[in-house]
Amino acid sequence: MSSKRNKSLVGRTRKPLTKALLLPMDRASARERSLSCHLALMACRDGHGNGHLVNELMRAVYLGWYLQRAGYGHQPAEQFKITECAVETTLACAHETGEWRLAPEAISDFEALLALYDAQLESVPLHKVLEAESRLRAFLAGTANSPISLPT
Repeated sequence: MSSKRNKSLVGRTRKPLTKALLLPMDRASARERSLSCHLALMACRDGHGNGHLVNELMRAVYLGWYLQRAGYGHQPAEQFKITECAVETTLACAHETGEWRLAPEAISDFEALLALYDAQLESVPLHKVLEAESRLRAFLAGTANSPISLPT
């Protein structure tokens, strides 16, 4: 083996990505995730939500945000903030009244972000989705208020 080849292997810290990681997730998994989010939105829009469904929506918003930050999407940051605030308002209202209903004025923003998330699931390489999920886990384990930053 040449010394040139040995040097290139020494500096490598990550394993090469497999074909499966370089391709988008399989269609059945993407459809399942998408359906779960759209059903959660319908239930929360109609006042039939619960903590799990609201969390499902917030998870899609945050993953969509992380994937957009990785270069997959062009939605305004304000739209992500609107949905994040709508979830926080829903949680506060549910705590006080027991009603799990999203604000009607935020529904179109959720629909737009879920459409983005659907497109991301269909086209983004799986390793980028897994990276976004890792970032979401790190955010949830931390103390930051929000991963969504508005341009200044």
